[in-house]
Amino acid sequence: MKLASWNVNGLRATHRDGHFLPFFKKYDPDIVCLQETKALVEQLPDELVHVPGYEAYFDSPKEKKGYSGVALYTKEKPEKVTFGMGVPEFDSEGRMITAFFKDIVVITIYFPNGGGGPERLKYKLDFYDAFLSYLEKLHAEHPRIIFCGDVNTAHEEIDLARPKENEENTGFLPEERAWIDEVVAHGYIDVFRHFYPHKAEAYTYWDLKTRARDRNVGWRIDYFFASGETVKDISSTEILSSVYGSDHCPIVLDMK
Repeated sequence: MKLASWNVNGLRATHRDGHFLPFFKKYDPDIVCLQETKALVEQLPDELVHVPGYEAYFDSPKEKKGYSGVALYTKEKPEKVTFGMGVPEFDSEGRMITAFFKDIVVITIYFPNGGGGPERLKYKLDFYDAFLSYLEKLHAEHPRIIFCGDVNTAHEEIDLARPKENEENTGFLPEERAWIDEVVAHGYIDVFRHFYPHKAEAYTYWDLKTRARDRNVGWRIDYFFASGETVKDISSTEILSSVYGSDHCPIVLDMK
């Protein structure tokens, strides 16, 4: 099984620029998890809602259009699909889909950005805590879990090009990074670091305004996290930095 995750920063724009469906064709993933789709289902062209061979599920903000949003495409129909985590203040922004398959649970999630002032940073940290509580309850009944998406935080200094310059910026604040420490302490494994513990200059996001991608001045803020019961079945993972169409690139993993 090949699983892909990609913050497309606007699904319609990525498709319009000719990047989205060719990605499906080239990599042929079994499950595709998207973040920051920025569209309601009714705003999407039919070829994005009905990709041949895939079931598709979408979660969008309840009030704010052109913002946030996640999607999940899968070749195998899930036994059940849920949206959000049962907390109205967080579910209203359309940030999470959980797909229950026979042998595994897959979550696509777009965590909030902490920029925009103290209130928004608090919202992000509260969202983090609520999600970890949701995850632990889920794990008690479903030991095999993968959650993936844009976490909006680089975990360690190796995960961004300029750690010293960003120590006081959201996305690399101590309290944000500490939450990822907590996730790891609960037994969830950063799949990329599991395979490449010391690999540097491996990023998934670059600022478009400064053409940072040309210089590889980036951040690794897109992750696969796998429960301990799951990681043994993962055979490889890769950052697809050669795939364009967004300020993020896709990440993929293969499972036995």
